[in-house]
Amino acid sequence: MSPRSHMKPVAGTAAACLLIAGSGLLSGCSTATAEGAAGGGPQTAAPPTATQAQPPAQTTEADWKPVTDTLGRTGTLMKGTVYRVPLPRKDLKVTTQGVAVKPGLALGGYAVFAKYQRETMLMGDLVVTEDELPKVTDALQAAGIEQTALHKHLLQQSPAVWWTHIHAMGNPVTLAKGLKSALAATAIPPASPPPATQPPINLNTAGIDKAIGRKGTADGGIYKFSIARKETVTDGTHVLPSALGITTGINFQPLGGNRAAINGDFVMTASEVQMVIRALRKGGIDIVELHNHTLNDQPRLFYMHFWATGDGVTLARALRPALDATALAPAS
Repeated sequence: MSPRSHMKPVAGTAAACLLIAGSGLLSGCSTATAEGAAGGGPQTAAPPTATQAQPPAQTTEADWKPVTDTLGRTGTLMKGTVYRVPLPRKDLKVTTQGVAVKPGLALGGYAVFAKYQRETMLMGDLVVTEDELPKVTDALQAAGIEQTALHKHLLQQSPAVWWTHIHAMGNPVTLAKGLKSALAATAIPPASPPPATQPPINLNTAGIDKAIGRKGTADGGIYKFSIARKETVTDGTHVLPSALGITTGINFQPLGGNRAAINGDFVMTASEVQMVIRALRKGGIDIVELHNHTLNDQPRLFYMHFWATGDGVTLARALRPALDATALAPAS
């Protein structure tokens, strides 16, 4: 049995059923059967609902020590369930439209782990150069780690950089070994401790907060917002917490004189996509990419990356209608 079929038999079949259902050929697409009350024939088992899907288990920092020992990198336990390991490409000097991009604006890859009843889930977003991409792809595939998206976060850029989303289920140390082999195919530097103090954010952050309707956080010289959706998201079998990367992310990089470059992505359902595009374009914000991050999320989610430069508060005001067009969790 291939690594892919071993890792995700139920979710992969569910995704296939969704595709077949769209063409009216759902009959015969089933992973489980039951005897019908009238006639005794097999019946398609109902897919799990959001309330039936498994939530991730509560864990401690100590539970993830075998993963960090394997990777040689530490992370942060988020709400007791998701362990997030940052993978920033601090080695890359990327420019786009004359802006030198800081790692925290668009080059901050990551891997996240969550423990479920039988297996651990790995998800993430790896930042790779165009030269590194084939080697990373080969390493991921050899390790049985799926690639679920391949795309860009920036418009014109130098050097050429790609972002690839990953997913796998299995033993956490085995997953960490596979991830480490993919990272070894890149020039990502060893992990380094965060700075003792945050660099100043030369922006009107109070004005930005007011325009967005939420409070951002300073991280490595970037002013950031990470906003979850209000509904429960699953893959048909597992509840997927927002900390797995299912958030709208908005990043402001100061450019001087209260000006900023903004980059990030909106998480949307299909019915929200066109409203967000119109809202962003009305505010003069460029659309970079529209794509998925996973193969079988429920509800089906799409992600839209954007870019603009200008006065920070003006940009925040332009972003607000796009935020309001999506079903986000209330501000805390």
